Amino acid sequence: MQIEKDMLIGSLLQVDDCIAPILMRAGMHCLGCPSSQGESLEEACMVHGIDCNVLVSQINEVLADR
Repeated sequence: MQIEKDMLIGSLLQVDDCIAPILMRAGMHCLGCPSSQGESLEEACMVHGIDCNVLVSQINEVLADR
């Protein structure tokens, strides 16, 4: 499965167990917050000052190796 930047955080966390630690390392420490579950990855990246395209690439690389 390929991750896209318009996917919701709540959905991403259900795709694979490896995604939460990747997001946490990137600085998204509010993954358990109810409001973050309905936020897109792109929106969360904007809030945290993270380059979304780089993060999507990193996640997809890890998923491809699994």
